Amino acid sequence: MSTSNWISRKVGNLMPGKTAGKKAAEKAAEKATQTAHDSSEAAAPADLPKPQPANAQAAAPGPAAAPAVTGSRRSPRSTTERMKATFRQDDEALSPRELRHKLAELQAVVDNQVSEVEGGRRARLLALWYTAATPEQRHDLWLLMSEQFVADPQVIQQAQAEFDAAQGTPDQAVAEVNFRRATVSRRRRLLQRFSAFAEGIRFLVDLRAEMLPALKSDKRLQALDVEMEYMFSTWFDVGFLDLRRISWNSPASLIEKLIKYESVHDIKSWADMKNRLDSDRRCYGFFHPSLPNEPLIFVEVALVDAIASSITPLLDESADAVNLNKATTAIFYSISNTQGGLRGVSFGDSLIKHVVDVLKAEFPHLKTFATLSPIPGFRAWLGKNVAAMMTRLDEKARTEIKQALHSNAELTAQLLTDSQKSQVLDVKSPVGRFLMQCAAHYLSREMADGKPIDPVARFHLGNGARIERLNWGADPSIKGMKQSCGMMVNYLYDLKRLDKHRTQLAQGKIPVSREIESLKF
Repeated sequence: MSTSNWISRKVGNLMPGKTAGKKAAEKAAEKATQTAHDSSEAAAPADLPKPQPANAQAAAPGPAAAPAVTGSRRSPRSTTERMKATFRQDDEALSPRELRHKLAELQAVVDNQVSEVEGGRRARLLALWYTAATPEQRHDLWLLMSEQFVADPQVIQQAQAEFDAAQGTPDQAVAEVNFRRATVSRRRRLLQRFSAFAEGIRFLVDLRAEMLPALKSDKRLQALDVEMEYMFSTWFDVGFLDLRRISWNSPASLIEKLIKYESVHDIKSWADMKNRLDSDRRCYGFFHPSLPNEPLIFVEVALVDAIASSITPLLDESADAVNLNKATTAIFYSISNTQGGLRGVSFGDSLIKHVVDVLKAEFPHLKTFATLSPIPGFRAWLGKNVAAMMTRLDEKARTEIKQALHSNAELTAQLLTDSQKSQVLDVKSPVGRFLMQCAAHYLSREMADGKPIDPVARFHLGNGARIERLNWGADPSIKGMKQSCGMMVNYLYDLKRLDKHRTQLAQGKIPVSREIESLKF
């Protein structure tokens, strides 16, 4: 290091931004860096702790880690710009020197001269550093992984030129292979090395879950996010998953995970949980070898004698179990994903298909497979579109609604107020009928990019189901009223028409029953 550089860096320690706390953090980070560098002496620990928030205030470190740029403050620097600098800026966690060291450690992980085992060991040391890092330091590591491990643009350009020149010649196939290889980023190799140690995939899934909230405020992370989604889609392909039934006799630790991850109808007690695992119920989950004791997704099923029209009886802990010999219908009433880091990886459709096959084998007399599903986006959509929906009514219907509201207040506001009190409304009343029509329109007509805008509808219709029936007052819970004015919907899985329904949806037409058709404006 030159004398001038040494003096500049020492002077930097005297600047106002250089607080004692920052100095201590830098020394701790440098010590961790030195430990990771000393790969010839460091011994790999037996277990890698799951990444945790760095402090009590950082329970959701993703958003807090995003660079804060307000008012006239300068835009955040890229990691390349930061590593060329001498001093860090106020909103940067790692100093240029520390950033360069971390990049060197990441590059050592993907070194072609080391084995997969050694690369995985180096990745594990970085993962250990990560578990002790602050949210801001973790964010800097994400940026290095996203910005510094891109494919070589010159290699891509050369491979593209060779591929274009080889079109129609015997060399076309080889040129295509070379082009595909050229476009693969070194980031993919980095993720593969992280997956090489025992807890590596668990670590990466947790890392992405922590990173996802920061994507909105920091677009620089998108390259890493897309690469992780692609790799997870490969690693968590349904062919590598194991379908297991979860029962009351399953380990308590596994049942506790159902309580933790249930996202549709909250499990209120152990009695509630036991009811959902009773003799007339089934619960199945997909498991992956790298996360052996944790379901990636699970579905709860009720075996009944007709398509359910309300969630209340299904969740009634005091209700008698259904005679399985008389059960003709399987109702899928809750499907929950458990891993936020696997967002974008689709295995819910495969889960339902596998469960249907298992149920048919166990209960040959089951004839009907349907859901009792929430309509999570309806109430928010109605708030924005109720006035437009009113214009679809004829004058008589509008007059009836005005008379039913008994108010001189603005009609739209009154309608929204009444929708929140829909549990006391008669479905045959003018307001009740109108809300049902709005829900039918929302589910069967409202689309974006060729897909239904409601997330649950998008999932089931994409699997080949059709909208079978709307159920008034089916979910009187606070959550149900807030989401959908208490309404729920049945999606029917007609096993002989799944492909037909998918084709309809691809053509822009949502498959619905005659009952739903009759509710349209």
